[in-house]
Amino acid sequence: MSPGHVNAVVVGAGAGGGVVAKELSEAGLSVVILERGDWVSFETYGQDELINQRTTVLGNAYGPDDRSPRVVEGAPGNWSVVMPNDGAYNNNAACVGSGTVSYGAMAWRYMEKDFLMRSTYGRPEGSTLEDWPLTYADLEPCYEKAEREVGVSGDMSANPFAAPRRSPYPMPAFAYNREGVMLEAAAKRLGLHPFPIPMLRNSVPYGGRNACIHNRYCCGFACPNNAKNGTQNTVIPRAIASGNCELRTRCTAYEVVVDDHAVARGVRYFDGDDRAQYQTADMVVVCGGAIETARLLLNSKSKLFPNGAGNRYDWVGRNLQGHAYSGADGLFEEETFDDVGPGATVAVSDYSHGNPGVTGGAMLCNEFIRPPYGFSGMRPPGEPSWGKAHKDFQRRFFKRSVSLRGPVQEMPVFDVRAQIDPSVRDHWGIPVVRLSGNRHPLDIEAGRFIAARAEQWLRESGAIATWRNIPGKGAGSGQHQAGTCRMGSDPKTSVTNRFGQLHEVENLFVADASLHVTNGGFNPALTILALGYWVGGHIKGRWKGGALT
Repeated sequence: MSPGHVNAVVVGAGAGGGVVAKELSEAGLSVVILERGDWVSFETYGQDELINQRTTVLGNAYGPDDRSPRVVEGAPGNWSVVMPNDGAYNNNAACVGSGTVSYGAMAWRYMEKDFLMRSTYGRPEGSTLEDWPLTYADLEPCYEKAEREVGVSGDMSANPFAAPRRSPYPMPAFAYNREGVMLEAAAKRLGLHPFPIPMLRNSVPYGGRNACIHNRYCCGFACPNNAKNGTQNTVIPRAIASGNCELRTRCTAYEVVVDDHAVARGVRYFDGDDRAQYQTADMVVVCGGAIETARLLLNSKSKLFPNGAGNRYDWVGRNLQGHAYSGADGLFEEETFDDVGPGATVAVSDYSHGNPGVTGGAMLCNEFIRPPYGFSGMRPPGEPSWGKAHKDFQRRFFKRSVSLRGPVQEMPVFDVRAQIDPSVRDHWGIPVVRLSGNRHPLDIEAGRFIAARAEQWLRESGAIATWRNIPGKGAGSGQHQAGTCRMGSDPKTSVTNRFGQLHEVENLFVADASLHVTNGGFNPALTILALGYWVGGHIKGRWKGGALT
């Protein structure tokens, strides 16, 4: 028997999907969330470093599993099938809360110029750089609501580059750890403006949840104290408590059904027992992350959209972005490690914009604690990676090393894309996604600049040896996938309007980082949450006006 009709189907229980489901269900709409993963908790996998850190040789604690392969292009025309434990997979989690269960929880607002990249820099040759169809001022109330309802600790008073805000953070910032104190002093000597990293983590008890206990196993791990804030422990429980929302786990969506009148009628999916199901609804909101959202729309073919829902002009899956992570590592004579997790505490935004000869830039901050296995990959060029010398390095420098990194804002490129592979299918027989394309050369130039600044900061902090980390030319969308269903005003050059509504399917929406026109020089989690409130708020208004019934 088919499930009963509902007002909205939300595909994906991550940052965007969790927020939209909460907004709609608390407004009185009946909502079903389809999540391909299941509930997970700290107790499920504990502090096992070899399985928790998202992309590992032993599997992924937070999914997906080997039932969901992808195809990736290496050299031009050289396609390989990869599993989620392969770095080339560009994994995103598959569980209730998705990446917000195991993320590092940095809570950045994008800067005003991040929404105006083309106006600021022009359009570099070979890029599709554009301004967003909304401004920072438009999204600011949604940033504030995300910070308040999900929970953010922070203080921007020392950051002169921060975008304006109407209200302070709901929780005080975390204090600097030993690394942070050292780096703050050095940054000031260099004329920089250090400040504490804003975190989706409780610095004090908040929202009925505990305060952070500074566990070292944080980024890549679930929280043992329920102090790291994601959709799984904030907005999704509120949605369910409304009585209007049903969360169905282990449900893999494979088609948004669009009829001959360009109306989305529901979602076809496989349930936890691999049975085909069809959930009808008045509207559909796709929130699977930039790669899986594009895959679902491209697989949703119909008479009106033979190349996939909303893909009349071949923009679905295009402009896939991540971050061209760059920085430097340093070794010190004295101990820099004090075991105060999560480790990342201090940042500067001096290099986000206004860098001579550089398009864009990045925030720069110290890294999360690397547990021992993760640290074993942190080696200067030429340093042995095995044997006694390797072990001696591990013993000497595990507590005497510092890493600085910046998520360089990538230039969107039309041919960096997610498309459907013509022959490979997953466990359920659904055509898989294949990823291809190379990042823009300007990303590498910006990466070199940011790496040099990171090295300078480490040297000023007292490092006795440093080395730079610069991205290669291959696209690296990692956990910060964005851009494949960009919003815009022209249906010929974008997939949705400024409210995440597909141009040609009025009751089909996207509410995740797929919408990003550009991906900012910051971790995107808070912006995805804010877009959930932006899209959800628009849907509520349209629903009350009778436009979507």
